[in-house]
Amino acid sequence: MAANATKCPAPMAATSQGAFQGENPLDYALPLAILQICLVVVVTRGLAYLLRPLRQPRVVAEIIGGILLGPSALGRSSKFLHAVFPAKSMTVLDTLANLGLLFFLFLVGLELDVSAIRRTGKKALAIALAGISLPFALGIGTSYAFRATIVKGAPQAPFLVFMGVALSITAFPVLARILAELKLLTTDLGRMAMSAAAVNDVAAWILLALAIALSGSGSPIISLWVLLTAAGFVIAIVLFLRPVLAWMAHRSPEGEPIKEVYICATLAIVLAAGFVTDTIGIHALFGAFLVGVVVPKDGPFAGVLIEKVEDLISGLFLPLYFVSSGLKTNVATIKGAKSWGLLVLVIANACLGKIGGTVVTSLLVKIPAREAVTLGFLMNTKGLVELIVLNIGKDRKVLNDESFAIMVLMALFTTFITTPVVMAIYKPARRVAPYKRRTVECAPGDAGTELRVLACFHSNRHIPTLLNLVEASRGTAHRRLTMYAMHLVELSERSSAISLVQRARRDGMPFFNSKEQRTEQRVVAFEAFQQLSAVRVRAMTAISDLDTIHRDVIDSAADKRAAIIIMPYHKALHHDGHFRSLGSAYHAINKRVLREAPCSVGILVDRGLGGHAQVSAKNVSFSVAALFFGGPDDREALAYATRMAEHPGVAVTMARFQPDRSRLQQLSDEEEAAADEAAVEAFKAKVGAAKDGSVRFEEPEAYTREQVLETIESLAGFNVFVVGRMPPTAPLVEKPDELGPVGSYLVSPGFSTSASVLVIKRYDPATNPKSKRFDPKARPPAATEEDALDHEEMGRAATSSVVPVSQSPALSDIASV
Repeated sequence: MAANATKCPAPMAATSQGAFQGENPLDYALPLAILQICLVVVVTRGLAYLLRPLRQPRVVAEIIGGILLGPSALGRSSKFLHAVFPAKSMTVLDTLANLGLLFFLFLVGLELDVSAIRRTGKKALAIALAGISLPFALGIGTSYAFRATIVKGAPQAPFLVFMGVALSITAFPVLARILAELKLLTTDLGRMAMSAAAVNDVAAWILLALAIALSGSGSPIISLWVLLTAAGFVIAIVLFLRPVLAWMAHRSPEGEPIKEVYICATLAIVLAAGFVTDTIGIHALFGAFLVGVVVPKDGPFAGVLIEKVEDLISGLFLPLYFVSSGLKTNVATIKGAKSWGLLVLVIANACLGKIGGTVVTSLLVKIPAREAVTLGFLMNTKGLVELIVLNIGKDRKVLNDESFAIMVLMALFTTFITTPVVMAIYKPARRVAPYKRRTVECAPGDAGTELRVLACFHSNRHIPTLLNLVEASRGTAHRRLTMYAMHLVELSERSSAISLVQRARRDGMPFFNSKEQRTEQRVVAFEAFQQLSAVRVRAMTAISDLDTIHRDVIDSAADKRAAIIIMPYHKALHHDGHFRSLGSAYHAINKRVLREAPCSVGILVDRGLGGHAQVSAKNVSFSVAALFFGGPDDREALAYATRMAEHPGVAVTMARFQPDRSRLQQLSDEEEAAADEAAVEAFKAKVGAAKDGSVRFEEPEAYTREQVLETIESLAGFNVFVVGRMPPTAPLVEKPDELGPVGSYLVSPGFSTSASVLVIKRYDPATNPKSKRFDPKARPPAATEEDALDHEEMGRAATSSVVPVSQSPALSDIASV
């Protein structure tokens, strides 16, 4: 009994009575688990912050953090290891880690769109199959080298399958994060990689189930029973559980709260399914994953489940799994030339299998060599699923400590090199094309050219005003307008953000469930607008971190050769009539676009132009007030208002104010003053040509600040104000923001109006030096599939890219995922 007591220490009690009672909290399960979770979160998030400049996905930081906390680094101190991660706490830690992993795999199943996988293009399917088969074969070959050296006692069949699966895996969520960091998510190259990775992910789970079944200690008959029972469970899930989940989803309509009993029942089903698959012998993770796969993706039900579960699981419990893996990883076990040689061998075979198989297949399906090599490195990304395979292999005695450490380092290395290698080798080919029209105001010879507008929005509520403004700006029939509607989507650290990409359509507009209206309605709105208006619409999506999303806007404007970018104001109108900020990050986006844009920029302040719905072209009836003080920004604003005056349903009134005499120097004296006079005379000619009085010119006697304010207040009944950003006048408010001295007053609480405001900054390379890099000779726009479409519709070669980075015409056969 004494010997047994020495080998089997008493289980830890849950809570202590406190330090004042003379008890050490670290000797009790709950306070020790709390300390472990906090330490893991601090270490992994700190490493993620340090690796952020290298654009590494968070999984790299979590793997490194787990290794550092384990016996390879901090765990080399026995005091630290016995105090923070004692052996008697491992059961609790592993249970929490696997519980977090269970629900995370449920989330992964929720993200997986089986119908999208069925629509995978032939090229992506061929790449996926090659990216599985060749590394799987090399993994089997590598296993013989391992069994002959460091894993001599491992069972042959399970070890072969585990090694094959470990080398053939592509981490779908990690790949998506890397593509997001490289601005490749919505490109043809990115979609090809995501499509192939999705197929690879499903195949890896099937192979893993096979490996687990074979790794049992029983006879082959038992393994066969495990596989047959697992197949029966999958059929039962599809036939019996799926209708139940569909019934709950059907009773959870859009716009109504999901019943708590449905959420609770679904989470309980996840646990029950995990229990069943664990009982069968193929690990509890499979049950949770299958439940997630069969949850209906239509409607808000799946989205609410993600919201309820994701933050707690991904933020607190999932990192414990990486630490659990790190505690099993002892780099010190890799010693001697033989072990390090095996590490080099497994890395070489992993890269050769994935990269080689992908490159060869890509070349066979006519993908250019540079894109093929890039795809190869992207498909070589490892991640959480790799660790799951390795941990299961170690728990089942298929892998020993040394082989486990070698495989973990292989996964870390192949993932770490993906971003820098892709940045180095992927230099998309571009074609020189002129980017002449960077402003709304154009030279006389370009008067009939097409006006391209890049209109950005954050949410659905901006769409009606945006469409109504563009409709009012469409001009005459011989002066076409093309609107590139770009949805700006924040790619957060949440893994569910990847669903925005997985369900993205070819036109760049994803159809995913959101807290607002479903995006199908957004797509229908744009399609209906294009059919009922003379405006040509192209839907786009930018999915990036808010700190870098301005690059997507700027690059897209250059690729599309837009004359003006329209950005939403960083404040939203509330029911009390006041504007409230959406956050400093949104404010920073606008300031960066204003500073670096390669064309003119407009900031749209939305007060509900035309109401909450799009106004049809024949029912447009808007009144526009253009406030003109002088200067390049005001001339650009006047040019935009002049174009609006061409619409039969728009009445434009220009109010000319005398510029501040003390600020005339800003007008470059006589040249700028002459340009102002020419712009005013051109508008007056427009007044004379408009026989119905829809175009008016006023020159109020307003010289003082009070007189200017009084005049502007008299125009408060208009629907839209169009003003320049930096006119030569004194500020009308104490602390103007990026809207300038006049625009800031138009959105201030002191000015009572229901009018929307468009504040325009004219493109000027002298004051916008960063935009010079968009010179077509230095950075020509890309030639893409969109160019061919433009050429077909417009009768001339148009040159633009659907997304901020180039797309290769050779990557046209892609999946709609």
